[in-house]
Amino acid sequence: MTVRVNGKVVTPGGVISQGCVEVRGDRISAVAEYPSVRDGHWIVPGFVDIHSHGGGGHTFTTGDAGQARAAAAFHLRHGTTSLLASLVSSPFELMRSATAAFAPLVRDGVLAGIHYEGPYLSAARCGAQNPEFLRDPSTDELTELIKIGDGAVRMVTLAPERPGALAAVELLTRHGVVAAVGHTDGTYEQTRAAVAAGATVGTHLFNGMRPVHHREPGPVVALLTAPNVICELVADGVHLHEGTLTFATSTAGPERCALVTDAMAAAGMPDGEYELGGQAVTVTDGVARLSRDKAIAGSTLTMDAALRRTVAAGVSVPDAVRMASTTPALAVGLGDQVGTLQVGLRADLVVLDDDLEIVRVMRAGTWVE
Repeated sequence: MTVRVNGKVVTPGGVISQGCVEVRGDRISAVAEYPSVRDGHWIVPGFVDIHSHGGGGHTFTTGDAGQARAAAAFHLRHGTTSLLASLVSSPFELMRSATAAFAPLVRDGVLAGIHYEGPYLSAARCGAQNPEFLRDPSTDELTELIKIGDGAVRMVTLAPERPGALAAVELLTRHGVVAAVGHTDGTYEQTRAAVAAGATVGTHLFNGMRPVHHREPGPVVALLTAPNVICELVADGVHLHEGTLTFATSTAGPERCALVTDAMAAAGMPDGEYELGGQAVTVTDGVARLSRDKAIAGSTLTMDAALRRTVAAGVSVPDAVRMASTTPALAVGLGDQVGTLQVGLRADLVVLDDDLEIVRVMRAGTWVE
């Protein structure tokens, strides 16, 4: 069966103002001009979120497969057709059990992979990470987790200044796992050393990092100026001022900036009391903060909202779409499968109205109800 979706199609080569995406089975079979089109909807690639802890009242952080399915389904309705399940700093036993529980979901396509945000992070920049579980990177732990995941582990965030960090980066790189720099009080030089060892992602740039100083540029400048590093940006209006968002985008370009939600269970839910990594979180006016010290505790963001905020800040629609789909897919090695509207790739697409609100979502050639 062939399905044709008409509208303003955002492609790697630009926008086809009167275009059509043709889908056969679960693949894109054609992307072309279609001059008779009068439908003004935007047709964009499905969003790829490489950093999410949950949503819709459900969490990834406990390692529960049922919760993970429900969280993925919530974000799918908001246009995220590929999603990494992000854990937070945890005891090794939880990391093991979560990996075993999530690996089948990765094989089934519910998740695109697993991301460990911690526990190999800086105590000085732990943010909402539970300091009780922070520790130095362990190649033994990582080797076991990679084996249990059997291809499911996609990314690990660590602080490059911790003892053993460079050895961990090298191990991850050898196994095809993305090493990311985040929650770090490291220097510019320490961050550059991690990049030289193989790190290719900056986790929620600016947040959980030593701030920029003119005599110690720190990790932010090291990551922004490294040509092989993709920088995550949380465009929720809380993590970043819009001026910071556009500064990073203009500095690194949309090809090196990836929008992420950093969402927790409260995304899409009312204000109230929640939990993240064993710590109490209070959500007020949609902003999640630790109850004990008011540190930002993830977000209540969805990728469609992140796209709208980025465009409102002054980034063009095609560039913002690239940041929400193409760049994050490339960041975690999924660019040959998803992230662009190209013939042969999986038929993941989002239909948006002129206000960039969701109209319909398609994943693998099937419309999402």
